[in-house]
Amino acid sequence: MSKIVVESGRRMQIGEGRISGAFSIVFGAISLGGVLCFLFPNLLTTPEFRAQYDIAVLRHILSACLFTAFGFTLRSLIANPSKRAALVGGSLAVLALALGGAGVEGGELNGSSVYISLDWLLLDLIAMALVFVPLELFFPKRLDQTKFHPEWRTDLAYFVMGHLFVQAVAISTQEPVKLQFAGANLEGLRTLIAGLPYLVQVLVAVLVADIFQYAVHRAFHKIPYLWRFHSVHHSTRSMDWLAGSRQHLVDVFFTRMLVYLPLFALGFDEAVLYTYVAIVAVHAVLNHTNTRLPYGPLELFIVSPRIHCWHHSTSRSSHNKNFAVHFPWIDRLLGTYHAPGSEWPKSVGLYGVSFPKGFVRQHLYPFTNNPESEMPADQASKR
Repeated sequence: MSKIVVESGRRMQIGEGRISGAFSIVFGAISLGGVLCFLFPNLLTTPEFRAQYDIAVLRHILSACLFTAFGFTLRSLIANPSKRAALVGGSLAVLALALGGAGVEGGELNGSSVYISLDWLLLDLIAMALVFVPLELFFPKRLDQTKFHPEWRTDLAYFVMGHLFVQAVAISTQEPVKLQFAGANLEGLRTLIAGLPYLVQVLVAVLVADIFQYAVHRAFHKIPYLWRFHSVHHSTRSMDWLAGSRQHLVDVFFTRMLVYLPLFALGFDEAVLYTYVAIVAVHAVLNHTNTRLPYGPLELFIVSPRIHCWHHSTSRSSHNKNFAVHFPWIDRLLGTYHAPGSEWPKSVGLYGVSFPKGFVRQHLYPFTNNPESEMPADQASKR
């Protein structure tokens, strides 16, 4: 646990200052992003969230990030012979201070309908890291897997892009569904759903969504052309809390659109929809973490990281198993469950496939390449 892998393959050691340099850049970037959100709220913040913000709390968070950025910068300057990372992180933090720091005055709101969700990215990054990084540090499954595995920058890029353009993704996936069911005569069913207690609505929404998620997920595995795009998600060889973000935009668009379809058709309350989105976001991240949390009998009812890890196993037979996100008994009922005993798979990723590195290359790859054809014949035949 005292070593961290960088993209070049060489391990970073605690005490040499390179880890501190990386963290100084991360917290410096978060600090600068936070200041920019205050300065340009119309362009960089999400309208649905603005009314919920406690500005005083956000300023305290920004102060903490600035303090942490400078702390890691100083540590890296002292311990690391190469000052580049520390200077980059420190420069970002200094620029954030120069623009006003935690006391920056907020810009005026004019109700712009076009925006980038930088606020959602920063807050979710902080929240997820505070929850899942400690879990992976104190309850790791793979002791030899480090936080900065060889492709962590790629997974971080997926996380960033998926959050920055949450508006575009939401509109592109939800609007076609709304238009499709605008004239549907489902008032009786919608009235029944609306009359249910809030928590029951949430449970029903998660169940309905998981059934559709199962069907879409299975289709992306079974239909060769769709597998091209979903294979991007399976290309990761290191399961951690960022790995779940590695999804091709084609995969994201069709999966979300088809999962949203029944939720809008059945007329679930908006608060229920937001709750479902929060649940699926947290559970999907948890399922990809490098953790050994003891689920015990709960694995009969809730998908665990162990169950989902089998879905990512290099074993060809496991790739067509465990499609459900929340409820493993759906896979049991439909004959696609695979998580023997208390065992874990030996490795994850795509067997025999030379997948390109980097966000852009991985997004272009499915349009010109078929990962199936790169597998040895005996392996491909097992899919």
